Amino acid sequence: MRRNKMRITGAVAVSAALALSAVACSDDGGDSGGSGNEVTIGFMGDLTGENSGLVIPPKQGAQLAIEQYNATNPKVKINLKTYDSQGKPEQATSLALGAVKNDKIAGLIGPAFSGESQSVGPILEEAKIPSVSPSATGITLAEKGWKFWHRVVADDAAQSAGVGNFLTNSVKAKKVFLVSDNQDYGKGLADAIEKAVKEKGATTQKDAVDDKGTDYSSTVNKINQFKPDVVYFGGYYAVAGRLFKQLREGGYTGKMMSGDGSLATGLIEGTGQKNAQGTLISCGCLIDPTGKTNPKAKKFADDYKAKFGSDVAIYSTEGFDAATAFVEAVKAGKTKPEEINDFLKSLDIQGVGKPIKFAENGELAAQDIFIYEVKDNQLPLLGNSNEAKVS
Repeated sequence: MRRNKMRITGAVAVSAALALSAVACSDDGGDSGGSGNEVTIGFMGDLTGENSGLVIPPKQGAQLAIEQYNATNPKVKINLKTYDSQGKPEQATSLALGAVKNDKIAGLIGPAFSGESQSVGPILEEAKIPSVSPSATGITLAEKGWKFWHRVVADDAAQSAGVGNFLTNSVKAKKVFLVSDNQDYGKGLADAIEKAVKEKGATTQKDAVDDKGTDYSSTVNKINQFKPDVVYFGGYYAVAGRLFKQLREGGYTGKMMSGDGSLATGLIEGTGQKNAQGTLISCGCLIDPTGKTNPKAKKFADDYKAKFGSDVAIYSTEGFDAATAFVEAVKAGKTKPEEINDFLKSLDIQGVGKPIKFAENGELAAQDIFIYEVKDNQLPLLGNSNEAKVS
């Protein structure tokens, strides 16, 4: 998941580096992570901003994993400290510096979005603090050469390939119309999916809409003239809802689909429940409350609902699994940042979602993409993109 990415200017990057150097020079010699019987792990993401609905679920998943571990009365407890970046890279940078200097975190779950991950990565790398993101899907994050960075979700390249396979093999789409909100995340995803389906023989057209706009009639007309089998929207659920609603009202009867930025009930609300039926969503995240893919998933979903009074949602599972990676390290007696990072390199366990095993570059070894379909007011799992069948 990549929120509209804000680029750090050279001045901001230099300031962050200088501030971190000052931290190192003025450090009183205390170890990162906390006291001998407690270690501090942070969670960073948009908890109160415009996209908080995509980040609160993984935060709650992480909270549940750590609370369940602490309830076993271990020798070393984990203190989870949250950092509300509101998805803003410059705010995340300031928070990361404070987390390293003042809170002496031993690890970070997050950042949640790719833009803030780009900003925070160099700070954590310099401080040698391991991170595991539950939801940042930007392709270039794994190309930085960072040794302390990890994620438990497939990137946008894997999502594009998975969607390409699904649309051509399961949906049997011959014509696909791609729409984006013309922002980094949406445009990048739509362009990559266009390339994937064209390589499999599909004919495509594409257009962009204003994410602040409300009238998408021009795009609706272009879609109806093209008569595609599928319309795929790259962007977030608020815009997707407006577009899909106008598509149905404009007479389009084909399949509608979007990506991980739309995997929320807000998509159904924006489209209208009747109009939204059958809408498809792709995501590297796994939401499996029935245990269809993994028995652990059902227990997690039951525990999550009992704790928070709500069903598991986007990236809840990944938040739990990201926290579990740190829990396993602490259980193994690894409480210092570099010890934890070394432990993560050899970690290989089944999470409540996917297997938790990292490649050398920090990527999740299993690059699965999952498909969801709107039914009534829910977003149930259809299955893996290579196996899912549309109704």
